[in-house]
Amino acid sequence: MPLLDHLRELRKRIMRSAFAILIFSVVGWYFYNDIIIELSKPVCDLRAAQLSGNEYCGSLYISGVLGPLNLQIKVALLTGVISAAPIWLYQLWAFIAPGLHKREKRNSVFFIMAATPFFAAGSYLGYAILPAAVKVLFGFTPDALNNLVKFDDYLDFVLRIILLFGLAFELPVFLISLNLIGFLRGHTILKPWRIWVFSIVLFTAAFTPTADPLTMGFLAVPLIALYFASGVFALLNDKRRDKKLNEDV
Repeated sequence: MPLLDHLRELRKRIMRSAFAILIFSVVGWYFYNDIIIELSKPVCDLRAAQLSGNEYCGSLYISGVLGPLNLQIKVALLTGVISAAPIWLYQLWAFIAPGLHKREKRNSVFFIMAATPFFAAGSYLGYAILPAAVKVLFGFTPDALNNLVKFDDYLDFVLRIILLFGLAFELPVFLISLNLIGFLRGHTILKPWRIWVFSIVLFTAAFTPTADPLTMGFLAVPLIALYFASGVFALLNDKRRDKKLNEDV
């Protein structure tokens, strides 16, 4: 493709991704109250507070005239990004796929099939550890002080964890996909394993919204396990592929 055709293709993929995010953001706007009720459970029972007419829910609060509107927009957009992840991940791969050979494109179907469940598994893990992470972090509050948490900051923290865990779990999908298309061999994946382990730990330390070892461990340990599993799978696939090439020769 000429450069302009590549740019047009990139624009098309970005527009499709943006449209999908917009559609899911509208859904997030509509179900806004249900979403914040579910996400606020580690701190307070927001639904019970609403039904009972309480003015306060735990230590959560909203400040400013535009605070409620900004909160709803933020929740809607982040819900759109997370919910539309399978679509924009596919658009990312589809932008790369035209440069592959026919056999490589056939093998790349793995990426399309695996990207969504791995992202969902990572997002669920991020959501599942929230109560424990919040409890640990709140535990550092001195007894003589009250810890008031701004609602939009809290939800930003929650949704960032969910999105980060979901994206991190795409690591084995990319490694195995690159191996299936013949771009990356298993030996290449596993040989620098110390660098990979260090990079994963560094990544979790740098990008997790919290600095607590619990959250970092819940992300780093599964990622390291998935990395080694991807490397072993790649080695077995290389062995099968080399054997088939030798037989053809």
